[in-house]
Amino acid sequence: MRDYWEEPEINHKQINTKKIVLSVIISIFVIATIVIVSLYITNNEFRNWIDVEIFRKEILQDGVTTIELDDGETSNIYAFNKYIGILNKNTLALYESNGEQKTKLEMQITNPLFDSADRFLIIGESNGKKIYVIEDKEIAWESEVEGNISKVYVNKNGYVAVIMTGTSYKSEVQVFDPQGNSLFISFLSYTMAVDVAISNDNKYLAIAEVDTSGTIIQSNVRITSIEKARTDPRNSDENNYKSEQNKLIVNIDYQNKNKIVCMYTDTINIIENGQESVAFDNQDKKIIAQSINLKNHFATIQEESSGIFSANSVINIVNVESKNTQQYTVETSVKEIYTKGDMIALNLGTEVEFINTGGWLVKRYIAKQEVSNVTVSDNIAGIIYRDKVEIINL
Repeated sequence: MRDYWEEPEINHKQINTKKIVLSVIISIFVIATIVIVSLYITNNEFRNWIDVEIFRKEILQDGVTTIELDDGETSNIYAFNKYIGILNKNTLALYESNGEQKTKLEMQITNPLFDSADRFLIIGESNGKKIYVIEDKEIAWESEVEGNISKVYVNKNGYVAVIMTGTSYKSEVQVFDPQGNSLFISFLSYTMAVDVAISNDNKYLAIAEVDTSGTIIQSNVRITSIEKARTDPRNSDENNYKSEQNKLIVNIDYQNKNKIVCMYTDTINIIENGQESVAFDNQDKKIIAQSINLKNHFATIQEESSGIFSANSVINIVNVESKNTQQYTVETSVKEIYTKGDMIALNLGTEVEFINTGGWLVKRYIAKQEVSNVTVSDNIAGIIYRDKVEIINL
């Protein structure tokens, strides 16, 4: 009977105050993060405040590393990989982002043509015969060509193409492997080669050609098999894409999956799967600059009126793979655009804005004087003045 009348024990669940407080704090943090990210994406003023005050993306001229140049002497400055290269008196000096000189390389070059990809840099003597290929900070090889050099090119794997004039042909293109061995020469009897590119898998050479011998301009892109050309250069063409009459091709560049971006004076086209199509049309747009020298992207700058005496510059950054466009707007005119890899530098006069292909600000440089020239790679940039180079670490 005792067990029957005994009152059952009531199990009171204790409320875990710490867990509730922690959940509330996490919820507030998540909501605040969503709000801040949304404002950063949609509100220009808020994004600029965050970039300057929180991320410290704005740097002043007084706070950067400087390399002094010899007064009265001509120096040629080029950024590649993680170095600023200064060519003067047949010597290429390579500097790191802290301004420390890493090495000096002797070369017989006075009027250079540059090109780079990742850790490779090629330097050729304009209208001369010498070429040098630098891998990281050492000379990998050097050579001489028979014609007069008008353009040099290197891909990310170290394959080289050199455009030459002044021979018995209208122009020639010589291709070298990463060890400096000449693979073949393409001879162009009736057309002028204006640009070249080698695919990322090293299988194809693309030549942008222009024929001005007739009453109309004829541009075309010739695709050559590098493997076939090594044994039979005259029978190695894989395809030849002819443009519409009177279209002038300016540049070409190989992108991922062997897509070729072609920049004409009026459109930017993409060659893929054996077809050429228009990716961007300049018609009815005030285009002030364009570049296809980017990793899997191209960029155009369009000027749009923002008032009676003012204009904005809209940078359209187009992904070659997805065809998606990111936009970045500056409230002034862009004087020059410089591009390499994933980096775009916009010269605004006394300011330079560095943005990436995602359309986000990476750094903003503010000077006390007009910026005359800029050189940029994925990792480093040089602001070039008559007597000095200022280094921006990206």
